[in-house]
Amino acid sequence: MVYVIMFMLLLGVILLVTGPLRRPLAPPIDGDADAEQDEKSPERIDLEAARDAKYREIRDAELDHQTAKLSDADFEAIDSTLRSEAIELLRQLDALDDRANERRVRASVSKDDDGKEEDDPASREDDEPALEREHAQRAAE
Repeated sequence: MVYVIMFMLLLGVILLVTGPLRRPLAPPIDGDADAEQDEKSPERIDLEAARDAKYREIRDAELDHQTAKLSDADFEAIDSTLRSEAIELLRQLDALDDRANERRVRASVSKDDDGKEEDDPASREDDEPALEREHAQRAAE
């Protein structure tokens, strides 16, 4: 009888411990996160790695300055150079993001465009005379 109780207790512990391993993987909460991970181009990965490395270099230079390994003049020269390089990397990443956003917009427009011209007021904002005529017609009705 004692062996049966011990066996049941051991079985319960095993099931409790291995429970997370037996569950299927849950789908990601945000489906766009996986899409973004899949979209990462080699250029983006390289730029992000270079950005992270540049941040480490800046932190290392600051630490060297704090520990008096670098003089004030040397630190200012190195820091300004590193920060300008980091800014350039950030600009390149922003440009890459802008190009990716443009591609997404074009892709969504091509999906929505089925050959019909949509009545989109935002696209007609520059055509003020046409808008005024339309408002006048609505007011007359």
